[in-house]
Amino acid sequence: MTAGAQEPPSGWVPVEHRLLGLDRRTFTPALVVLGVALVLIYGLQALNAAIPWHNEIKAGDVLDLGDGATAVPPVGWQLESGTLTGAGQASPAGLQIVLATGGASLELRGTTFTGSASAFLDQVRRSEGDDVPGIDGARGTVTTASGLVGVVQTSTAPGGDGLDAAFKMASGGQAPDAAPALLVRVRTSPGQFERYRDDVSAFLLGITAGAGR
Repeated sequence: MTAGAQEPPSGWVPVEHRLLGLDRRTFTPALVVLGVALVLIYGLQALNAAIPWHNEIKAGDVLDLGDGATAVPPVGWQLESGTLTGAGQASPAGLQIVLATGGASLELRGTTFTGSASAFLDQVRRSEGDDVPGIDGARGTVTTASGLVGVVQTSTAPGGDGLDAAFKMASGGQAPDAAPALLVRVRTSPGQFERYRDDVSAFLLGITAGAGR
């Protein structure tokens, strides 16, 4: 170094590497990081939208609820979890099925419960406390096409509308109180329940407790 020359200040960027006061040498790694971030934020969403569903319900599909119990899912909805008939669901107890479409979801849960369908629904809603939407409709009775009787209750809240239905899946000579319990839960976006009412009604009416009932 020439005598008397001064060391450049810390962080000094040579003129040939500057652009608008920034170090051009940092542009490439910064753009790479930005590109990765954009792919993670937007690219995966676009990819998910471009990939077709492979679990769309078709006419004739029937859900296996176990022990011969079945339900007919709405055509065009997506089966996110659960099995169709022939896959061998062992029992309604422990059942977990989720169907979804647009702004609505339909979930089925099976469990053991000694008591009536109404008592089962009371327990479910009581255990969830504040998670249950705040404005409840009157509780009513629903009878399926096969003669299975359950209870149903609607609810609404700023976050969405809903319906809960409970059944005791007694078949053959089984005592209803000792039979597995089934919860059917429907949730929709705010103000969208009417749009799916026909699908929900047809689904509830199509639930059977098994051929031995």
